Amino acid sequence: MDPTEFRRTLGRFATGVTVVSAYDEGGNPRGLTANAFMSVSLDPPLVLVSLDNRSRTKPVLERAGRYGVSVLAEEQRALSDHFAGRPQEGLEIAFEERAGVPLLKGALAQVAARVVAVYPGGDHTLFLGEVEYLSWREGRPLLYYAGRYGRLGEWG
Repeated sequence: MDPTEFRRTLGRFATGVTVVSAYDEGGNPRGLTANAFMSVSLDPPLVLVSLDNRSRTKPVLERAGRYGVSVLAEEQRALSDHFAGRPQEGLEIAFEERAGVPLLKGALAQVAARVVAVYPGGDHTLFLGEVEYLSWREGRPLLYYAGRYGRLGEWG
């Protein structure tokens, strides 16, 4: 199967944009942009993130045993770019700690989870986490569709 066609096809599924974060061994917050995030269960409350095996954040999550997910708001596109490996000069990055993980201030939603299982998934690794903290606020989400950022239209 052609990987480019696979990516183009699955890119037709619109997603929100998150930053997955954890503390490294030195206690510094590390993170990466990801749209592979989903809820798994209400009882117990479980979420899942999928990280590329080549990412520098994957071993950080493995060692930390917990992770945060910050769902980005429309006005946080620069944070998405920054954590996707495109550093933004002069960007102010403000983390706050909740349940032992760094979360981005101003995110639409924040979730902190303790890793309860890790699964290999081809060139990615799946981290299943039990939610230990969550919060949300009103706002418009940053969206990603067909390889581009987008905006939420009006609900009809």
